[in-house]
Order: sequence, then structure tokens, then C-alpha cells
Amino acid sequence: MKHEQQQMDVVDLFMKLLSFESITPDDAGSLQFIEEYLEAYEAVYVNKEGVKNLFLYKRFGEGDHLCFAGHVDVVPPGKGWDTDPFVPVIKEGRIYARGTQDMKSGVAAFVQTLKEAKAFNGTLSLLLTSDEEGEATYGTQIMLAHLKDIGMLPDYCVVAEPTCEKSFGDAIKIGRRGSINGYLTIHGKQGHAAYPEKAINPVHQVSSVMHRLAGIHLDDGDEDFAPSKMVITDIRGGMEVTNVTPGELKIMFNVRNSTQTTQEDVREHIDEVLEGMDYELVLTQGSYPFVTNHDSQIVRQMRQSIRKITGIETKLSTAGGTSDARFMGAYGIDVVEFGVINDTIHAPNENTSINEVKQLFRVFSDVVTHFSTT
Repeated sequence: MKHEQQQMDVVDLFMKLLSFESITPDDAGSLQFIEEYLEAYEAVYVNKEGVKNLFLYKRFGEGDHLCFAGHVDVVPPGKGWDTDPFVPVIKEGRIYARGTQDMKSGVAAFVQTLKEAKAFNGTLSLLLTSDEEGEATYGTQIMLAHLKDIGMLPDYCVVAEPTCEKSFGDAIKIGRRGSINGYLTIHGKQGHAAYPEKAINPVHQVSSVMHRLAGIHLDDGDEDFAPSKMVITDIRGGMEVTNVTPGELKIMFNVRNSTQTTQEDVREHIDEVLEGMDYELVLTQGSYPFVTNHDSQIVRQMRQSIRKITGIETKLSTAGGTSDARFMGAYGIDVVEFGVINDTIHAPNENTSINEVKQLFRVFSDVVTHFSTT
């Protein structure tokens, strides 16, 4: 049974959410609290392997379905905090606690937006998971699969991750690069360091072509994406002795790829560079690149609302790592990401300003108010 929660303002709600010790994948009761706070919305839970996923929705009319999405889980606080990371503290207009930027500020802003929404020409919803900072295997993506099965996939989505760089409102993300992981093993022939002619040293083989293999652009990029770049993350071989040459060399790498580069392109590149060598290559795709059309209704409305509230002409970005927006993009949902300044996420003494939280709430409220009239 739902217990109606007392109406709060966005800052009080933010402080309450920060007090939940919701370290991945434990929501620590925060999802139930949000469900009860939004008592006018219908709830759907999909829980698996200790991960909780909550979808709340309210049909106001027959128009488009706009969803706000994010996560309530946070990374462990670690050491070096000046205050208790789960007892939010206000100092000089800033709030200090784990999750202030990533991303309970965004959650508070859109939960309060939905709480105060009186009308909308369509359906408003939120999607929250307790496993974004972890593997995300049983998080947003399984909720989206369920929503597809029941015919409830949103048309548009706002993910409230922290996106701003130096000033609140200066950047929104309209896409994300993909992530290709590579595991390369070059086989040689182990031997004695005094008789290199009797061995095949894979380190020597690769050293002559490393400049062609590592740190290079695999495409030229475009207006949305920087060039896809191969980045070496680990190299190891040998027996940690000085008189035996290695029999094999292992290289790990990552490619944050644009829509112009695929796994097959990476494989063809390595085949060309390592031609004539004996090697094995395993590629895995952690996420796939996507981009939302610049003229999408959600992109246009978000930019208009940011301009109205902040006076800033926001830029469109695809920089950074991964987020759950990638799962939205995979379903063809037009998705944008917008949240507070990103400069202390995952760090000790993570913090954000009260003013940013209030402004974020105002931006989201303006999006909801004017979305169906754009």
C-alpha cells in the first residue's frame, strides 16, 4: 500500500534522496520512496538478480510519451571525505554528498517536475534503475525490453546525467560513442636472449609497426562525433627475466567508435597492420554508437528551455563515456541527456550547487509545459 509523502520543494527532495545509502545495486528504499511520492502515477517494477527497476507513468492525453530516466545507485564513497557522504551538508550554497552530481540532482529535478505537472498532451513517465554504475546487465535494458513487450516504450526520453562542462546549461548530449574492446595475442617463439636469431620475438615484430597500430584515427569523424581512435590499454609479455625472450605478446585496447567505424573495420585495420604475423584477435562491443537527430522535438525543446532559463545557447555533444542513454538509442527512442555540471563525480566531497538543482528543475518543468506545443 502506498503511503502519501508530504509535498516538498526540489531542494528538500534532493536532500532526502542523498540520504539513501544506495550503493550499486542496492536502492536502499529510495525507489519505494519515489513511488510513494508520485502517488498519482502507476508503478511497474522489473527486478532481477538484486537489481530493482521502477517505471512510473501517467497518461494525461493521447499525444506523445515523454520519459525521464536515470539511476538512484551511486559508487562507493571511498576515502578522503570531509563529511559523512550520506549525510548531505550545505556549505556556501553547495550540497556535499555522494551522488550530488551523479545523479541524484537529476533524479530530484525530474521527480519534482512530474510531481507538479498538472497537464500534458500525452504520457509522462520516469524510468529508474539501481544498477547503472555497475554492470547494468539487469538494469534499464531489461525494463525497456519489458516496456516493448507491453507496448509502453516512450517516444522521447531525457536522461538527467551531469552533462554541463563549465557553466550550467552549456552542453547537452544527443548521442554517445560506442565502445569496442580488443584482446590481441601475437605469437612468436620463445628463446635465449643470447641467441635472438633462433627465436621469434613478438615484441620486436610489433615495435616496428606500433605507430601504425596505436593511437591513430580510424575515421575522420563528423559534425556529431570525434574520430574513432584506437587506444592501447595494456601490453604484457615475457617471464620477467632478462635472459629469455617472450613467446607471445598480449595487447589490450579500446576504440570509442563513431557511427563510421564498426568491429569489422577494426579487424580489417589490424589485419593490414599485422600482415604476416601469427596472431589471434578477439573483439567485443560494450556499447554501440547512436545519435539523435538535431531537429528532433526533444532536442529543439530542451535547447529552447535551457535558453529561456539560463540565457545560454547550449552546444550539442557526444563526448564522454557510456550511460543508460545507449539503451534508449538502441530502441530508436529520441534521447537527450542534460544535467548539472560534471566536475566532481565519483570523487571525494562530490558536490553541486543549490542554484543548479533549482535551475535544472525549472528547465525540466519548462520542457514538460511546452513540449507538446513545439
